[in-house]
Amino acid sequence: MFDLRDFFSAINQIAEEKGISQDKILEAIEQAIAAAYKKEYANKSNIVRAKIDPDTGEIKFWQVKIVVDKDIIKEDDEEDVLEKEEISQLTAIEKQIQQKEENIKKIRFNSERHILLEEAKKIKPEAQVGDEIIFPLDTQKDFGRIAAQTAKQVVLQRLREAEKEAVVDEFKNKEGELVSGVIQRIENRNVYVSLGRVEGVMFYNEAIPTERYRIGERMKFYLLAVQENNRGPMIVLSRSHPNFISKLFEMEVPEIASGTVKIMAIAREAGFRSKVAVTSTIEGVDPVGSCVGQKGTRIMAVLNELGQEKVDIIKWSQDSEEFVAQALSPAKVSRVEIMQRREIRVFVPDDQISLAIGKGGQNVRLAAKLTGWKIDVRSESAPETLIEGGVAEADEEINDYEENDLSQETLKGDFEEDTELSEKIRNLLKENGYDDEKLKTATKEELLAIKGIGEKSVEKIIDLYQK
Repeated sequence: MFDLRDFFSAINQIAEEKGISQDKILEAIEQAIAAAYKKEYANKSNIVRAKIDPDTGEIKFWQVKIVVDKDIIKEDDEEDVLEKEEISQLTAIEKQIQQKEENIKKIRFNSERHILLEEAKKIKPEAQVGDEIIFPLDTQKDFGRIAAQTAKQVVLQRLREAEKEAVVDEFKNKEGELVSGVIQRIENRNVYVSLGRVEGVMFYNEAIPTERYRIGERMKFYLLAVQENNRGPMIVLSRSHPNFISKLFEMEVPEIASGTVKIMAIAREAGFRSKVAVTSTIEGVDPVGSCVGQKGTRIMAVLNELGQEKVDIIKWSQDSEEFVAQALSPAKVSRVEIMQRREIRVFVPDDQISLAIGKGGQNVRLAAKLTGWKIDVRSESAPETLIEGGVAEADEEINDYEENDLSQETLKGDFEEDTELSEKIRNLLKENGYDDEKLKTATKEELLAIKGIGEKSVEKIIDLYQK
């Protein structure tokens, strides 16, 4: 009999190093001992379980048989040919044991691993299909070299699986939050970041275009998603996501963290400029002032994390005219006129035109995205004249990361849009009375008038229904 103190001391040490619970490690060891017993003393079709008594260190063994009904037994005379026993199949066997009656498919009866319901009821009157009936086995202590090697492989595999599960559980709870990490390497424009026990990846399309990343540099990242693959958990990071700014403000502004001030909308062109619409839930609290902070300390803390990117804080309003006028800040708006099909015409003094439109139309473009309105900037002195670059569509495209799981193309850093419409767009179309037949004749202008559907989605709709 082994020394229990040394045994459990070793388990505790492994648990601390790997970040795995002691119960998981003990379970892995029990599975390994059961695999060794099966290799040395049992039939290869047996299901064997082992249990270590934590008080005495004594190991007990059982054979497990699954309760089956005559109705689910295959009616043929073919031999029950077992696949080559692989360590990875142990988990599959466990899942099979846990299946309920409605999930059990037709099987080929094997007396070494199955027991008929009528026989099981003689042993356990309340037995049901899918239950386990256990039969004690003789205790054995001596195992051969091959059995010991099998046990070692099982332990290593189960520890890897448990470590993977622990990492996934830890970071799943952090999805949508900020994490801090150190840049380890840069490959094919993708940035790999050490987050402690695991490595995260920021694909090139999730990086801020104007930033330059240096190995060894510690930065903050928005945890976009936790994906599982054959190599282990993949932690997908972003610095260009609009919610990255939202979380930075939440960290720097106590009123946002407490809910006194709420961020209502964000429009962002990562690395260049962002507009953030905020409102207060308590009368008397200035939402813009809260975000800016005394002498600009809070907004400066956010800007320091963003580098060259500028951020405009806009006061949100239920009044569309007022909200659009605010969104065009820093330009001063003379008057606003609501047009048909969710379009707003904004009139500004001549000396404010370039400010309202912004470099390359950026200011009016972000204002349109922020408010959800198509904005047409006009001069107060020539209200009928269309200004070049002064019109911006309210392109409210659905954010794939918020509404859907990341596609494999995104994980490769090479995103391609789905050929089918997302469920959110379909629901918006239905709410506005557009069924499949009506979509065949709908015009682009009619579809653009639906709030929540942008130009790219409209093109996709037309491509699917009218070509």
